[in-house]
Amino acid sequence: MNFDIGIPLPALMSQLLLGLVNGAFYAMLSLGLAVIFGLLSVINFAHGALFMLGAVLAWAGMEYVGLSYWTMLLLAPLIVGVVGVVIEKTMLRFIYKLDHIYGLLLTLGVTLVIEGVLRSIYGVSGLAYSPPDALLGATDLGFMILPNYRAWVVAASVVVCTATWFTIEKTKLGAYLRAGTENPKMVEAFGVNVPLMVTLTYGFGVALAAFAGVLAAPVIQVSPLMGQNLIIIVFAVVVIGGMGSIMGSIVTGLGLGVIEGLTKVFYAQASSTVVFFIMVIVLLLRPAGLFGREK
Repeated sequence: MNFDIGIPLPALMSQLLLGLVNGAFYAMLSLGLAVIFGLLSVINFAHGALFMLGAVLAWAGMEYVGLSYWTMLLLAPLIVGVVGVVIEKTMLRFIYKLDHIYGLLLTLGVTLVIEGVLRSIYGVSGLAYSPPDALLGATDLGFMILPNYRAWVVAASVVVCTATWFTIEKTKLGAYLRAGTENPKMVEAFGVNVPLMVTLTYGFGVALAAFAGVLAAPVIQVSPLMGQNLIIIVFAVVVIGGMGSIMGSIVTGLGLGVIEGLTKVFYAQASSTVVFFIMVIVLLLRPAGLFGREK
């Protein structure tokens, strides 16, 4: 079956699926950035490096200790979350009241340190990581062959993103988080440990990046530089969705992934720049982003 434009339906659907998988990574990474910026007002440039660290930990767990994919899917985010807690307690908490540029420069320095250390150990060549046996193979949908692992990536991303949005926007814990960033003294008066809450928020935000890294390990070859390829696009996603907007990051990440996939079908040369083209248009028409609030 072909469209009038001469593109076979299986080829079109395959690119849409690839775009949706990329969008799932964009959504999870931008969600973590939005949580950290929206609640802590920190531009976390180390997000890409911590995404990469999650993937490297998954590979190392399998290679050195024999830990399964499923074990590392839980363990790697916990380890990276602890790393995030250390970063927040030893560095970030001293610059919260300073201009955003200080947070960006500090986290950029953290990125260079993490990438430099791992690059000296593993080099820059990709490390192969196989999907778990339960997710090998593909399913024939009639109009296309759907790789089981890619379907899992999209499903896991949607579940994690939805659960995070619900927790922050619809629960009492989320209300404390939002109130603690706007008026910490008032929240502390109710017996809430705001500094601890802030620390755990940063740890959770980077744990989301590590979770995405483990999901990406079987799709993208694991490399100390793999975070560099995504972080600029993810920042563009956050800007388009609205800085600090949880829902904006999720919807925009998934949507831009699909748009990127369609662009590869119709005009492949523009696929690497279409996200930034959309960002320019959105900023001209709505500087606060699609889901952001005008100040």
